[in-house]
This record gives sequence, C-alpha cells and structure tokens, in this order.
Amino acid sequence: MGFTSSVDVVVLGAGAAGMMCAAHAGQRGRRVVLIDHAERRAEKIRISGGGRCNFTNLDVSPANFLSQNPHFCRSALARYTPQDFIALVGRHGIKYHEKTLGQLFCDDSSAQIIDMLEHECADGAVQWVQPAQVLSVEHRNGHYFVQTSRGDFESQSLVVATGGLSIPKIGATDLGYRIATQFGIPVVTPRPALVPLTLDSRTLDALAPLAGAAFAVEVSCGGGRFREQALVTHKGLSGPAILQISSYWQATCAAGKPEPVILNLLPGDDAEQWIAEHAQSSALPGNLLAERLPRRFARAWADMHGADRPLAQCNEAERAALADALSAWALSPSGTQGFAKAEVTLGGVDTRALSSKTMAATGQNGLYFIGEVVDVTGHLGGYNFQWAWSSGHAAGQFV
Repeated sequence: MGFTSSVDVVVLGAGAAGMMCAAHAGQRGRRVVLIDHAERRAEKIRISGGGRCNFTNLDVSPANFLSQNPHFCRSALARYTPQDFIALVGRHGIKYHEKTLGQLFCDDSSAQIIDMLEHECADGAVQWVQPAQVLSVEHRNGHYFVQTSRGDFESQSLVVATGGLSIPKIGATDLGYRIATQFGIPVVTPRPALVPLTLDSRTLDALAPLAGAAFAVEVSCGGGRFREQALVTHKGLSGPAILQISSYWQATCAAGKPEPVILNLLPGDDAEQWIAEHAQSSALPGNLLAERLPRRFARAWADMHGADRPLAQCNEAERAALADALSAWALSPSGTQGFAKAEVTLGGVDTRALSSKTMAATGQNGLYFIGEVVDVTGHLGGYNFQWAWSSGHAAGQFV
C-alpha cells in the first residue's frame, strides 16, 4: 500500500481539542495533518451556549471534573489556564461577557472561536483533510499509518481527539474508543452526562402535567451538590441543576450503587423553621408553597406527599415529615434521555493508561488522547471546553 503523505503528526478530530493541539504542534514547527469526518468544522463549538459558546469559566479547578482518576486533569489545567485562553481570545479581538457563576460567552457568535482556532492552525501551517472517513489505523516500525477516504498518511505521532458519544446528530462516533481498544488501552464505559433525567411512571404521572415549570433548587447526589434551576419535562427533570447532578448520578450507577437524587425545594432556608412559622396557618400547604414555588408545581407536590390539610390541623410529626420532604425530596431516576440529549460523555479512555503531562499512552509510543474521548468530564458552564483547550495544549507541546 502506498502512502501519499508523510508528516510528523496526524490529529483525528477537528473539534475544540483537536484544533488546539494541531495549532500548538504546528506552531512548534511540526508538520501536522488534521483529519475529520464531518463537512463542517467544530460543530459542537458552533451550537454551544445558544450559539455564543461558553468557552471557559473563570473558576476552574480539578474539583469541577469527574474521573475515575480524579487527579489526572490537574497538570494540564495548571499549565494552560482559563486566563491563557482568555488572553488568546483577546489577541483575536473577540469580545465576551460573563454570565452567572463565572461562565464566559462570546458577545457575538461561537463562529468567532472557530475562526480563531482556524487562524491559529493556519499560523502553524496545519493541513486540513475534511471530510474524510478513517478506514484503518496501524502501527509499524515506530510509525502510524492512517488510511482514509481522502488519502493515506504516515506519522510519528497520532493524536485521537474524536470526542465522545454525545449529540450523535452532529456526527459523534466511537472511533476513539475503538482505537484505544485496538492498542490495548482500557476504556471506562461511556455514559451520557450533563443530561436530563427520566422518572418512573408513578412520579411522572404526577409531574408530567407540570411540564415547563421551573424553580430554584439545591440538588445533591454522589458527592455532588449544585444550587441552580430545575425544570419539569414530559419525561422527568432537566434544567442546569439536574444536568449538573446527572453526571454524579451516572457515576453512582457506574459504580453499581445507584443513589437517589436529593432535591431541597427551599434552598438557602431552613425547612423546619419555615414550617414552624406557618404552623398555625389555615392555608393548605400547597398554597403556602406557592409563595415560593410555581403554583401548579407547589400544589401537585403537596398532593404527592399527602399534604392535603392545613398545617394548623397537622400534628408535630406530620409537620416534621413535611419539612424533611421539602429539604430532602428523594427521587430515584429511571434513567436519562441518552446521548441524543447529553452535552458530554462520562467515561472514556482510562486516564490511568495516559501521562498527565503529555496525554500520551504510557504503553504505546506516539499515541495521544485528548478532550472528551478521555475519562475527564467537566461540570456545566465552560469546564469541558477548558479541558479541551488544556489537554490539547498539553499534547501539542510533545507530539
């Protein structure tokens, strides 16, 4: 078989991590080919943040990421920080703003981030091969041989930046996991993350008519805790708080010990004190709760918990039970809405088989894994893009 192009580095995947790595490697003088199966570049960047790309977060630490090897992300995040990426954005004249909780968005369009990365790749003379299907990957005599529908390539280094399984409608595939398995690198079973949760039919029958109701909540599960908005859907629960905790619920499932998701419907307040203040009220609990929660939801929730008498008619034990339910409403999800609705993938290439400094496979010279394909999953709010920038930069220094 004749190979049409011999280069230093082949990067598979022209998303956030892949472009970042290709740009840094190219600017180091490495001859880089960037291959992607999609016709459009970086579609996940394009659609993110409602089209404005939540490109990082001002408050990034390893605590914002889940992994079976939780300290793995520390090195890359420390060596390429949000401030480094913000400086890059500034050099390209992209205006941005902070929303809640340190989240940074483009003022104009996510296309500006894609343009910026393309310019950075151009500065490194990166060669684009797109759209191209990867037909095979082989390793012989210390080199990688990648056969594609647009030609064949030989390289010293191969970087896998193919992403996870989330949002299949824009082209997600399992290519990265297959390559890892081919070279004997373990893969932590991928699961949908940052994803709406589904509920059992009994709970859903009570809540489904309330679809669209949104309310502030503090939610916890598996060591995660978030205070944001929740949203009732026709299939269960969504909203930022639920997307955040879904990753932790999935982690408990992966460990074989699914935990309930606990919702505090009076975040920031003492439910017992709130009940005590209304202990002599002649109003139904559902009507009292409607002062704090959407009216339809408050009444339905009270009905679900048998709170059908005024608090003044309830005994102390009944009022205590209601306070407990308000501060720790336990729900056991029946599942998630799957990869189609997931923003990212939990699990992936096992980081215990990778170097945290270089992103290289420790048992396979010249093979690197970066971005979402790796078992590092960030919180909602720009953290997963920061992992793409940081891991891409890390690999780009060594390939």
